[in-house]
Amino acid sequence: MGHEEIDALIKVLESEKAKPNAGLALGTWAIKFDKKRSAFVFDKCENEGYCEERPAVIATSGEVVDAGGPLFG
Repeated sequence: MGHEEIDALIKVLESEKAKPNAGLALGTWAIKFDKKRSAFVFDKCENEGYCEERPAVIATSGEVVDAGGPLFG
């Protein structure tokens, strides 16, 4: 990531923090940057592979690309 992406990540995290229950970032174990989509992926998989939820994906613009959600149920 470059400076612009880091600035965008800070804005996204501040926005998520301001939401009740920390918005889509709550429960995140890892944050990855998807250069192709210019988006941050908030991964909720525990132990490098056990997942109960799709990751939330938020563009550098702050737009929610995918809100994520349960895989089972």
